[in-house]
Amino acid sequence: MMTDETSDWRLYRGDRVRRSATLPPPPPWRRFGGGTAARGAEYHIGPEEADVVNAALHLRRPLLVTGPPGTGKSSLAHSVAHELGLDAPLRWDVNSRTVLADGLYRYDAVGRLRDAGTAGRSGDAPGIGDYVRLGPLGTALATGVPGRPRVLLVDELDKGDIDLPNDLLVVFEEGEFHIPELARLGPDRAEVQVMVEGSLDRHTVRHGRVACTEFPVTVLTSNGERDFPPAFLRRCIRLDLKPPTGDRLREIVGAHLGAEGLAVAEDLIESFLDRRNTGRAVLATDQLLNAVHLRLGGADLDRAHLDAAVLRSLDEGGLPG
Repeated sequence: MMTDETSDWRLYRGDRVRRSATLPPPPPWRRFGGGTAARGAEYHIGPEEADVVNAALHLRRPLLVTGPPGTGKSSLAHSVAHELGLDAPLRWDVNSRTVLADGLYRYDAVGRLRDAGTAGRSGDAPGIGDYVRLGPLGTALATGVPGRPRVLLVDELDKGDIDLPNDLLVVFEEGEFHIPELARLGPDRAEVQVMVEGSLDRHTVRHGRVACTEFPVTVLTSNGERDFPPAFLRRCIRLDLKPPTGDRLREIVGAHLGAEGLAVAEDLIESFLDRRNTGRAVLATDQLLNAVHLRLGGADLDRAHLDAAVLRSLDEGGLPG
């Protein structure tokens, strides 16, 4: 039997009773489909930090953003794209196996060989451009136009291979790279239409060379897990985002959750600041937003277990079973 008892905050009760439930609207930062406008419109940054961003824009240099988790490093790219009216950022997530080629382009040689064998008898062999796709960095370099660059987010660069920052130097300095598989095709196939990241459009590559006409707005984020070589740092503008103060936190809560959110948030903000500033917990701003949103929805955040689940220190393990 199905009952309709969803007025309570507890949509799920663990009692094995089937109900007709309709989830309430998600928090603003968990709504999808709005693109850059949704992610960048409510971002807050101080004037001093904004000036560093402007320096990187004017100098056409990558912006290396460091800071603790939850300080808005990756959201900064969306904020820049939003304020400058640019396309949504291209995103390149870095991990321990990431190499430069992952960001530049991918060539599906196996797929081309397979399809060529299938089409061999008909003589209708596929073109090589159908098997070359520019990666996030390659697309950002290739598709920007003067005055209207692409925005590129390279997230968690410090998690990458130790050689990755040095490998990026030449690309950042020259603003171009070559695709050997296309360069060796010969003069009769000097132009090849290749696929690009995040779009059905094609980009024409000439003689295997991909070069930018406008250097992309490049935001590199780092959690400070390791240092970068001086030669790499010299080519970046560096911005260290500090955890927001009490007044900034109130601005952020108000921007995301309005006056109603601020009205119920003060004790949560004070507790959040006390635990974070005394070093008793590593906390991110979105954890505070989560707590305020749940309180607005009727959750009893005075219950210790729920409070611990939402505002648990980031340097701790999971909740006890």
